[in-house]
Amino acid sequence: MNRKTIITAILIGIAVIGWLMYTKMTLSTKQMARERGMSVAVELTPIRKTLIREVGVFTGTLLPESQFIVAPKIAGRLNKIFIDIGDHVNQGQLIAILEDEEYVQQVDQARAELDVARANIEENHSALNLAQREFERARALREKKIVSESELDAAEAQYKASLAKQKVAVAQVAQKEAELKTAQVRLDYTRIKASWENGRESRLVGERFVDEGTMLTANAPIASIIDIRNLKAVIHVIERDYPRVATGRQAVVSTDAYHNRTFSGTIARIAPLLKEAARQARVEVDIPNPENLLKPGMFVRVEIEFARHADATVVPLNALTKQNGQQGIFLADTKAMRAKLIPVKVGIINGDMAEILEPAVSGMVVTVGQHLLEDGAAITVPEERREDTPDRKNNSQQG
Repeated sequence: MNRKTIITAILIGIAVIGWLMYTKMTLSTKQMARERGMSVAVELTPIRKTLIREVGVFTGTLLPESQFIVAPKIAGRLNKIFIDIGDHVNQGQLIAILEDEEYVQQVDQARAELDVARANIEENHSALNLAQREFERARALREKKIVSESELDAAEAQYKASLAKQKVAVAQVAQKEAELKTAQVRLDYTRIKASWENGRESRLVGERFVDEGTMLTANAPIASIIDIRNLKAVIHVIERDYPRVATGRQAVVSTDAYHNRTFSGTIARIAPLLKEAARQARVEVDIPNPENLLKPGMFVRVEIEFARHADATVVPLNALTKQNGQQGIFLADTKAMRAKLIPVKVGIINGDMAEILEPAVSGMVVTVGQHLLEDGAAITVPEERREDTPDRKNNSQQG
């Protein structure tokens, strides 16, 4: 047995002994009070009628509504970059430029090859016209028996060969045009622009990953562009609360950055599964952010109201006690100065308040000293505390 295990065992033993001593002292105090007819000093609090809400509080992180990475489609050295973190970026704005000498040369070469292909068309077109006229002349002379059949066949073969060359020349022009377009597209890729779907409003540069002069590979990140006009808070809900969340339900969001301010949100998406490792489901809350006060990455607390009861009967949470396995409260009879144990059914618990569903109760409830009480026990209230009791108030008014 190692030292850590021994220390843990000793601490557990001390805790058990302390609990046993506390329990024994409490029972002894109760027994002495009962045997001697002693009253127990208590504090009383009036039972109230008020609104009580059941609220789930969850923690999470803010994410931008949309985020994407700007990256080049081709490799090259970064020649210029025009943005930095926090800058506003518009749709189609030029972000960066890569070195383009190689791609300019490819465009020039493709354009020259296209010119050659077009010249070949002109040359072949002249040869085709000549071959066509020769073939037509030979066919007319053959009808007059002036030329032989072999001479006609030779003229026809020459014409068909010229026609085929013309078709090849036309195809070569189409090929060279496609190659020129490809070279121009690759040249355009050296000018990297911001582009996104849905919306023309400007966005922000969240991060910048490279500096001028960096050799970039294709798809190497240059910067991240984010939209924070709307954010989403990502929280995780345990299995017990999962059936109680629903899309469209309102939420109240707070963050340490703004202590005295809350933000409204709406549950937008709920994962249809719980992760097996944590038994939790992902829930996303949409939060409008028109002033751009909230930022992605902030830690937030999200309050979701599950239920609310107006005009509910509530008592302080510390008024609840448990005796013989049953939960109850001690109602105080301030005339006879006796405490009566009332079994209760508890509803919503919110902070330091608890709702009493059954039975209907009113008056004063014991909030301090109930652990020393039994049903019907005598009680006493310190003078400074008795000023708030109903009987004391009535007597004062009558006097």
